Parts: sequence; C-alpha cells; structure tokens
Amino acid sequence: MKNSIALMAIGISLSLLSCQNDSSKLTDSGLIPLPVSVSNSSGTFELTSTTSIQMVGPESDLIFIGEYLAEKLRPSTGFPIQVGTDEAAIKLELLGDGSGSEGYELSITDSQITIKSESEAGLFYGVQTLIQAFPPSIEERKKVSEKWIVPAGIITDSPDFAYRGSMLDVARHFFPVEDVKHYIDQMAELKLNYLHLHLTDDQGWRIEIKSWPKLTETGGSTEVGGGEGGFYTQEQYAEIVAYAAERYITVVPEVDMPGHTNAILASYGELNPGINLPDGDTETIVKSVEKAEDLLSGSNIDRQAAELYTGIEVGFSTLDSDLEATYQLIEDVVRELTALTPGPYFHIGGDESHVTKKDDYIYFVERVQEIVKGYGKTSIGWDEIATTTLLPGNVAQFWDKANNAQMAKSQGNKVLMSPAKRAYLDMQYDSTSRIGLHWAAFIELDDAYNWDPATYTEGISKSDILGVEAPLWTETVTNRADIEYLVFPRLAAIAEVAWTPTSRRSWESFASRIPVQGKRWDIEGIDFYKSPKVNW
Repeated sequence: MKNSIALMAIGISLSLLSCQNDSSKLTDSGLIPLPVSVSNSSGTFELTSTTSIQMVGPESDLIFIGEYLAEKLRPSTGFPIQVGTDEAAIKLELLGDGSGSEGYELSITDSQITIKSESEAGLFYGVQTLIQAFPPSIEERKKVSEKWIVPAGIITDSPDFAYRGSMLDVARHFFPVEDVKHYIDQMAELKLNYLHLHLTDDQGWRIEIKSWPKLTETGGSTEVGGGEGGFYTQEQYAEIVAYAAERYITVVPEVDMPGHTNAILASYGELNPGINLPDGDTETIVKSVEKAEDLLSGSNIDRQAAELYTGIEVGFSTLDSDLEATYQLIEDVVRELTALTPGPYFHIGGDESHVTKKDDYIYFVERVQEIVKGYGKTSIGWDEIATTTLLPGNVAQFWDKANNAQMAKSQGNKVLMSPAKRAYLDMQYDSTSRIGLHWAAFIELDDAYNWDPATYTEGISKSDILGVEAPLWTETVTNRADIEYLVFPRLAAIAEVAWTPTSRRSWESFASRIPVQGKRWDIEGIDFYKSPKVNW
C-alpha cells in the first residue's frame, strides 16, 4: 500500500511538472487571435517589483500605450511598474516615423521583453498579445500572490484584413456611455479596430443633432418594448470617439436611411410621406406595403407625424426622396456628425427599404452619397446600396445578397463581409438560447469560426474585401449582461477570422485556446456563453 501511495505521489508530481512545462511554452498561452508566427525559446521572463517600461520612438503619444500596459499589470501584481524613456526590462519601440503597418514583433527572453512596430497601433496590438502571454490572473483588479512568468519566445504578427470590426445597435435598445466603453475595451483586447454604431432606426434616434432637436426629444424617447430610450449628447458621443481612438479603434457612425426611419417621421411629421405603422402588427405592415405606391405617388399627402414604434418588424418606413426638406435634414445630420467623427467612414444604411420605390431608392442613395462625400467621408452601406451607382471608394457591407456584393465588385468597390449566417451576433446559439433571434441561422461557436471571408461568397475573392465585421442587433438585448451573453465567445472567433490567415486557422486549435480566454472573461466578470462545443 505504501508503495502504491508513493507511486501515485510520483505520478501526480510528474503530471504537475508536465503541466508546468506545457504552460511555460509561448505556444500554449491561449493567444487570440492566433498570431502569424509563434516560436518557443528556452527560459521565462519574470515580472518583479522593479520591472519598468521604456518607450523608444519619435512620438510622445506612446506614453499612453506604456501606461495602458502598466495599468493592466499593476493591480494583480501589486508592483509600481513605472513608465518612461530610461532603459527598462520591458521596451516598446516605435520604428521609423510611426506611419507603417499594424504588424509587430514581440521578443521575450529571460531578461527582457521587446515589442517593435512601425505604427502605434502595432505596438498596442503587441501589448495585447503580451498581456495574454501572462497567466489569466493578470486580469485581476486586486493583488494576487503569484509568480508572474511569461514564456520566452518570438512572435511576428500582422493582421490579415485592414478592417476588423463589430457593430453595436444602440437604436433598438439604448445603452449608456459606460456600456459602450466596456464594449470598446473588449474589442481592443481582441485587436478589433472599427466600432460601427447603429445610431438610428425605427425604434429610436440616439445622437443629438442641434439643428433638429426633436430627433432626440421625440425620436429618442422610447425603444423596443416601450422603455424610456435615451440618446447621446454630442459631448458624450465625442467622449466615446476619443475613448475608442485611445485604443486604436475608429468609430463608424450609421444613420440608417431611407428605410428604418420611423423615429425621424415621428419627430418631424412634415417629412412623413404617409407610410407609418401605428401598432406594429404584421397585418398592418402588409397593408402599409400594399398602399405604399399610392401614398408616395399622391400629390396631396397629409403629412402627419408617425406614431412612435416599439416593435421589431422592419421594412415599413421610408423617407420621401422627392422632398427637398429630406435632404436638408440629411445634410445637417451628416455635417454635425462628421464634425465629431475623425474616422474616414460614414454609414448610410440602405437596407430593407421595402416601401421605397426602386427609382426613388436609387436617386436617394446616389444623392446621399454625394452629401457624405461633400463632408470628406467615404460611404459604407448595407449591400442593397450596390444596386445603385456607387461612388469610387464607397463600400458595400455584405449581409444577405451575394449578387449585391458581386454588383459592388463589378463597379470596382470593396465589400465588407458580415454574412448574417456566420457573423450576426444576435442570432441564437441554438433553440435553447435565452435571448436572440434565428431568422438567419442558429450560430454556434464553431459556425462563427469555420468560414473564410475570401471564399464565402461566389465571385468575391480576398482582393475584393475591405474586412470583416460582426454586428450585434439588439431587438432582444436590454442590458450589458445580454450583450455579453450573445457576443462572447463568438466575437473572439470573428476576431480571429479577421486577423489570422486562413492557412493558420483551425477549429481544433481555437477550441483549445478559447478556454484560457474564458478564464480571463470569468475574472473580468464577463457573462459569456459556455458553448458545449468547448471543454471549458
């Protein structure tokens, strides 16, 4: 019996030693998205109370990246982690003038960690990888008694697509600034770089427009289900934009039009062509669609404010493409919003405008594109906009119709890939999911991961694609916990689709790494869905 106990003890010791050896490999750190190249070296780097961070490069703005890393490391370690330009054990080095690619190199030896990049964004992404290389407990916001070891090795990395985004619908349900910032933080950890804010829809208008105050006074007063709604002041919106920019995320504002515009028509009745949905039932929608042509072709339309709408049906509202006041509103909205948004893109929506006559839709979209161009921005629109003549450089966001994506390509325009059957984060995981919809598909974690943007749609190759975006529509989402349940872990899967070359990706590899990220989310209090496809 004693011999058996002794042998068992030896076995346990060897097993623990084996686990320790495995965890001391950089390739076993659970990195997401998976870098382009990861190689192990002998040894480990240990963070201690004397460790500091050195910034090397021509840009003084690097101090934010250094402080960001230090702030991540200080709470759990209890170490002071100073940031400056003096030689230190952790070095962040900006190469050249800082205008180069988003790629980076992370080198870890037993005495030093060095991150090099030609851009500030690249350094920031290298920092995210370094944080993931530490044990998950580095995410604790209180001191933890532990040795803070990072495995030695070299990572060389760069993104597969330039645009790697997620969309947050704040129109169906409104979310306060702090929830949006929280979402930005999670995006940053996954190296996503575009936040698309769906600011307007039938159920609510969420951004203050000073020249048209009723848009928020009336249009922002409710949401799906009849809640009190809300909106961002221009100062709050600017705060979100700045917060995102500090994390190398560009905000893309969306004003959806000419459909999905009931909130506008409820705010300013003089813009209403006469199509509205007072009670939101399907029968009324059908009747509205049937009489749409008659209403829009009438010369003496009684323009009354639409009823506020709190349902989830789509396709019943439209702006009047023949009314000059329509374009005055749009120009004022674009002018005020672009002044607050330094990024290159403005999203004009364009989807599901079922009651807009085809010729009117084409005229409207082409005219709005010119307005957006006049304010120095590039238009993005849902794939339906490709049925019009697109301006050079404008982008069609593929969500539903492959032929629309092909029409965008045929005009020489790029496609942003957001296929509803793979990338829509509001879809249920399966029939038992507590919230979400399933009109496009049930999307389990492996479904969100196992697709290639470059081969997903016939006729669309990698050279035609701007990037990948995962939208979260919020018909069934009412709070932060709901967001987290539907978004995580699927956003991590989409982030890897957007960052990691297809040749490097496999579901087996991802499934082995996502539990480590799950431990980080647990520590951060993220209420994520524990997919049965993964051994958590």
